[in-house]
Amino acid sequence: MDAETRTRFQPTSSTTDIESEGVQRLFRTLLLIRRTEERIAAVYPTDCIKSPVHLSIGQESVAVGVCDVLKPTDVAAMSYRGHAVYLAKGGDIRQMIAELYGKVTGCARGKGGSMHLVAPEAGVLGASAVVGTQIPIATGWALAAKKRATGQVVACFFGDGATEEGCMAESLNFAALHRLPILFVCENNGYAIHEPISKRWATTRLCERVATYGIPTSRIEDQDVFAIRAAAHQAVSAIREGAGPAFMECVTYRWREHVGPREDYDSGYRGPDELRPWRESDQVERLARMIPKEAMDRISEEVAVQIDDAFDFAEASPTPDQSELLRHVYASRA
Repeated sequence: MDAETRTRFQPTSSTTDIESEGVQRLFRTLLLIRRTEERIAAVYPTDCIKSPVHLSIGQESVAVGVCDVLKPTDVAAMSYRGHAVYLAKGGDIRQMIAELYGKVTGCARGKGGSMHLVAPEAGVLGASAVVGTQIPIATGWALAAKKRATGQVVACFFGDGATEEGCMAESLNFAALHRLPILFVCENNGYAIHEPISKRWATTRLCERVATYGIPTSRIEDQDVFAIRAAAHQAVSAIREGAGPAFMECVTYRWREHVGPREDYDSGYRGPDELRPWRESDQVERLARMIPKEAMDRISEEVAVQIDDAFDFAEASPTPDQSELLRHVYASRA
């Protein structure tokens, strides 16, 4: 593949390339993430949840579209806003909710909370609570995968704020230089906490910047889950063939506050008018209209039962014993 071709790619498929079963599968995952996070938001004020939460409500289509084309053996890396990636990649919802509750049955045995979800059995690397740090970690995993010839692809998810960290440029260069099997996915929701891109970026041409490393790029502006999936499929297919890294910028919008369960449109940094077009293009509602009502009702009921079970499991699970204090740390007594 010549250098010019490697600087860009465009998704070539659409909704017509996905059969009804695939649409229902995407809808199920979108709905599971949405309803799970809505339940988390409802429960959070009770203090049952023992860690801060960064919700992905409104951004679900990015994780769902990308993870749908990954194999179970592939790897996903994310940061503290990681519920969507965790669930989309196949993380156990019971263990996730138990982790939020600080219970020993949680995916990190109740020690990490929402910002440190992990599911190695599903290919979910431990989430990082420090902005941008998952990027070099994922790049290192991709290097190991290439050297070991495992055939794995690594998908690394991060926000637009993380692109401003120095490790981003270093990781892009290293991945391109060594043609690593990694897909960089920027979930661009327009804000780094409360600071908009207009006050942080001299230019919004992020893909153009990434392309200077010889990495093919794609930008999806309308959170269309099918367009995201198509772009991811094209990128991952090329990565599997040895083409090296690829980059996706998925423009999206978070509906809730940066950290916490509430809306924050009266906080002064953004207003409800910004949200309106994103609600109108909500992919959960869009896909619900695309499938037969009987199927939609069945999936909705199954998802509700699954979520109820996960919260019941968390409620009934024990908290960590004192013996857990020194387990799973490097400096510990025998």
